[in-house]
Amino acid sequence: MNVEQLRVNARLEEQHWWFVGRRRILRALVERLLPPAGDRLVIDVGCGTGGNIGSLADAYQTVGIDTSPDAVALARGRFPRTRFIQGAAPDDLGELAAEASLFLATDVLEHVRDDFRLLSSLVAAASPGAYFLLTVPADPALWSAHDESHLHFRRYDQARFCALWEGLPATPLLVSHYNTFLHRPIQAVRWWNQLRGHASGEAGTDLWLPRTPVNSALTALYAREGRRLLAALDCGGAGYRHGVSLLAVLRREPGEAPVREKPTNIAPDLFDPYATNTPAAA
Repeated sequence: MNVEQLRVNARLEEQHWWFVGRRRILRALVERLLPPAGDRLVIDVGCGTGGNIGSLADAYQTVGIDTSPDAVALARGRFPRTRFIQGAAPDDLGELAAEASLFLATDVLEHVRDDFRLLSSLVAAASPGAYFLLTVPADPALWSAHDESHLHFRRYDQARFCALWEGLPATPLLVSHYNTFLHRPIQAVRWWNQLRGHASGEAGTDLWLPRTPVNSALTALYAREGRRLLAALDCGGAGYRHGVSLLAVLRREPGEAPVREKPTNIAPDLFDPYATNTPAAA
């Protein structure tokens, strides 16, 4: 993301329903996996402006890492209790990677050309027993200018998402769509924006802050999905079959984790944000 988009994120993520609702869901899952303890380390890979990892600093040791110096600078100014590293994971984490109890990678993998290599590298660096909490944008039909302005390579269907950890020593404890209750309204907005050819919010994004009553209602509706996700995590039950996003909880198992590149049989990405602003499959 560019600096303007990072500033929009930093300004909105304390209040906007999407950020707040997602943060409540993530926190509920993290606390279920790791009951709060000051000696447990949580690392946020691709932490952006720090909203997710900063919100966990009251209960855990927290580290955020991001390749963007602008994102890290904004995060450091907002969340002094969290350590932020400007660099690439896992290499620039050093020994911290093996010490982590849980890795977050929330809406990060879609920004990476070789998402297979990134995830397998993280699994290889993690110790057995560590957890991974991953989220990605779902439903390729929702592709819009919002994705392109955020430098996304792809949106995921469930098969493409699950392919990321096939063959790795990582057991999926939960795989589910989420942001389900608002899927259809968001779908309508994205289709309208596709027809118009541009996003509806600030800085080329779909982010804008609704009036307080609407924002509060959307936050509550979104965050309520956490109950079903927790039940699915606890009991191995079904999560949600459709939604704007996908979520997975993985547990690192003993054994060697090969670092691997994206298989050649994987479908081309929807877009290459670092090429000529044309679809990658063209």
